[in-house]
Amino acid sequence: MTAPAPSDLTQLFADLASAFGLSRAAGQCLAAIWRATDTPSAEDLATGLGLSRSNVSVALKELRQAGLVQVSRKPGLRRDFFTADPNPWALLRAGLAERHRREIAPLVDRLTALAQAEDDSRMQDLAEMAGAASQWFSKLMRRDLTELMQGMAAEKKAKKKHRGEK
Repeated sequence: MTAPAPSDLTQLFADLASAFGLSRAAGQCLAAIWRATDTPSAEDLATGLGLSRSNVSVALKELRQAGLVQVSRKPGLRRDFFTADPNPWALLRAGLAERHRREIAPLVDRLTALAQAEDDSRMQDLAEMAGAASQWFSKLMRRDLTELMQGMAAEKKAKKKHRGEK
């Protein structure tokens, strides 16, 4: 088996998955794929995590749709193998983008439609604010990952300097 056995990290990823709008099984599979030394197959994941094959299949579909895992093939084998970006920042970014796509964007659309139907300036202000926040988030997600990480590091350094820390 190439996927590590369930661990505290697996349970942590399962808990985090629900915060990103994914199933617990998707979180468990992502943890196992991310930590695996060799790319696991769905069968490896089901065996290693103690999940049913159908549960793993649904979880892998979720993860692929969210852009959190990729499918690969090995020469001479008919089964799919799964990989995840080793960079935790890339995983965070993909998870946040999926949460935005699944939940935030539809809410902004509903709010905008409601504001257009209502003659209430507060509703229109709320819709404008939500739309602006959604656009800002989308713009942030399109930034180069290295550039984004450097910007965050510079901001952290500036905060420390402002507080007088070394």
